[in-house]
Amino acid sequence: MLAIKDSVAVITGGASGIGLALSKYWLENGGKVVIGDVVADALENVKKELTGDVETILCNVTKEEDCAKLADAAIASFGQINLVAPFAGIIKDGLMVSTDRETGKVTRKMALDQFKAVIDINLTGVFLTIRECAERMINNHCKGLICLVSSTGSLGTAGQINYSSTKAAMSVMPKVITAEFFRRGLANQIRCVAVAPGYVGTPMVKAMPEKVLDNIVAQVPIGRLVEPEEVAALVGDIYRNEALAGEVFFIHGGLRLGSKG
Repeated sequence: MLAIKDSVAVITGGASGIGLALSKYWLENGGKVVIGDVVADALENVKKELTGDVETILCNVTKEEDCAKLADAAIASFGQINLVAPFAGIIKDGLMVSTDRETGKVTRKMALDQFKAVIDINLTGVFLTIRECAERMINNHCKGLICLVSSTGSLGTAGQINYSSTKAAMSVMPKVITAEFFRRGLANQIRCVAVAPGYVGTPMVKAMPEKVLDNIVAQVPIGRLVEPEEVAALVGDIYRNEALAGEVFFIHGGLRLGSKG
């Protein structure tokens, strides 16, 4: 079993949402945190809010040099990397093609920029983050976990062809990375998994119109949103348990897409 105390977590998107919840959880359990985020003001607020061994760095995960600096900052500040949590992500929902109700003809389609923006951050950004951190974990003999974020959206959600595609990719990455590390004799040193949340009560979700939120909660068997802290606790449990590797762990309150027809 691994201990969180004195371990170092590198978390992107760590200034808000689930990333912030994980940052707090790690610090509360005696760990150290390096937070990367693209929003400078959010990073400043987090640095004031959090107590303990925490470093923040402005990081655009779509840029190789930024991801390299993030990983280097963790080694320079704390000497190791034990958890990699590439939680930075965006949504830009929309139908691939939209049709007119009367004519049935296509009136609008998803723009290439709308598709690529999500792919760049949610997929390429994750790849760059874990590649750079894994390199430094290997070279510095660090033991730990790469924890990706998938989603129930990976099962296929209308209006999210861009987002769902990236989250489906997160579902297969743990198997690929585990197999690659196994070939190189590294799988007992660095594990890889993904957590797949359902509807999570982040500030963004809770700010939705009441009617929309009620419709969302009505689909969740436990009758409420999953809390960010519950996702963070799952990551902590997976980190501690060294037998967990190469899989996706859903945390959605019993949700199944289309469960109510």
